[in-house]
Amino acid sequence: MNLSPLAETAGLLLAGGRSRRFGAEKAVARFRGRALMDCVAERLSQCALIAVSARPESAAAQLAHEHGWPVLHDEPRFPQGPLAGVYAGLQWAKRNGLERLATAPCDAPLLPAGLFETLLSALGAASAAYAATDEGDHALCAVWRTRLLAPLGAELGSMSHPRVCDFLRRHGAVTTHFSDEAAFANANTLACLHALEGAA
Repeated sequence: MNLSPLAETAGLLLAGGRSRRFGAEKAVARFRGRALMDCVAERLSQCALIAVSARPESAAAQLAHEHGWPVLHDEPRFPQGPLAGVYAGLQWAKRNGLERLATAPCDAPLLPAGLFETLLSALGAASAAYAATDEGDHALCAVWRTRLLAPLGAELGSMSHPRVCDFLRRHGAVTTHFSDEAAFANANTLACLHALEGAA
């Protein structure tokens, strides 16, 4: 029986942001009757393990605990930003004997089915693979190899938080093209969330 590559890949839901534009903690905002982060987590459901990158004492951390998912916190010595969460995820994946980490932001509930299977198919020998459309990159929708731990730690340790796509390009990541930009839309504000709820 052939296992999906996702069965040998860790999954990380990125929910560590402060949701300033949203006005409340968006990871647990309701989307079609469920928490927003739960909708996104569906795309990671075939992974070997799932964890959540979240701030201590946050509602996202509490919901993750209710699901039985580990909660990962950023290294205090690193600058704030999503790559600090990815770094913690890579450490966690490596501790669990997995060489790949799939990541998704908590505020993109319409991500395409098969997203991570497609990225894994494109990965080959590259260090990472991430999604892109004609309108731009979606670098947090990605699969990362744990060998990126050292270079990512070095860059964050210098107190610099690079743009995610810039870091990935520097370290040999490949892009995978998707045709539907709307599938990667983020609920950055409450108005955006309501618009996404009405999307097909």
